Amino acid sequence: MLLLRLLDRQACLSYNSRMVRQFLAAVLLCCSVPALAEEKFRLGVIGLTHSHAWGHLRAAAQAPDVELVGVADPHEDLWEEARRVSKLQLKFYSDYRKLLEEARPQAVLSFVENNRHLEIVQACAPRKVHVMFEKPMASTLADARRMEQLARQHGIRLMINYPVAWRPETQAAYEQVQKGVAGKVWRARFLGGHGGPGGSGPEAGPNRYFHAWLDDPVKNGGGALIDFGCYGASYLRWYLGKPASVFAVVNRLKPEKYNTYDNAVLVLSYPNGVGIIEGSWDLPRSFSDLEVFGDKGSVHLAQKLEVYKGREREEVQAPPLPEDQRSAVVYFISRIRSGGPLHPLVSPEFGVDVMEILEAARQSIATGRAIRLPLPAK
Repeated sequence: MLLLRLLDRQACLSYNSRMVRQFLAAVLLCCSVPALAEEKFRLGVIGLTHSHAWGHLRAAAQAPDVELVGVADPHEDLWEEARRVSKLQLKFYSDYRKLLEEARPQAVLSFVENNRHLEIVQACAPRKVHVMFEKPMASTLADARRMEQLARQHGIRLMINYPVAWRPETQAAYEQVQKGVAGKVWRARFLGGHGGPGGSGPEAGPNRYFHAWLDDPVKNGGGALIDFGCYGASYLRWYLGKPASVFAVVNRLKPEKYNTYDNAVLVLSYPNGVGIIEGSWDLPRSFSDLEVFGDKGSVHLAQKLEVYKGREREEVQAPPLPEDQRSAVVYFISRIRSGGPLHPLVSPEFGVDVMEILEAARQSIATGRAIRLPLPAK
């Protein structure tokens, strides 16, 4: 545009200035087309030992504006599954550091053990590589706090994905509560779980590594307390805020099957309310049930969304989410490009608060008493 303005000023210098201007304008337009077209987003994957990896890998492969530049995992027997799911000829690395150095992704999706999340952020943040993990944020509160600090220090986006965030009913339930249909909220209850993870042998297929560390106390899979307690803690943080104290009890109802707690109940106390979280690997079917109670009724979110007032029940149809909120991968990349804030449920700030609730639950289990929050930094 500046070039054309300069040419206008010099129009009187040549009888064919108009012809020159038209020629140069055409050249300028042709040269600018590639710059105007948004380049594909360079995305890498670190780790395949989480069962959620396959759905995200499929979504990334199908996104038209994404280029999968490489996948890093030391288990070469998982590479074929990644090829099958993505339907792409992917570049594989045994060492994720080599992926970061050679493929130079702008961001990575990481599906490693919970106790390795901090390690991945320590490698990515100084390189300005954005990172998305599956819930929970980390294996310990100290790791989560350090991860958030590194993300802020190096200016990267750190997203902790909760699959429930991309259900239209999840957003609609919150909107119903915010509109006051239940009145003043004072209580929330979450029940989450299923029949437990499958085996870790060859019969478990590509998820065998996931099932192994999920039930490993050393790698902090944490059993049902962490696996489903994090969902409840995230929901209650959203609806009720940070609790004043946490009390927890756990059981090993199937010690012959699991190495960790397969059942957990948490009671969160608030100045003017209470929250209850139940997580279990001993249920006859899958549950992800949330009910938020107020002085006028309740909002119940399960397979469908319902509002209760007394004995009256009304089913609420949730409107579709915007295009950029229908997939964790698409949402993550859109927020990197726009710089917009992350949804609370998937933000590192909420992630740290969730880990604080879970750490308080662990301390409560160890001591047999309620643990007051906030917890001191260590």
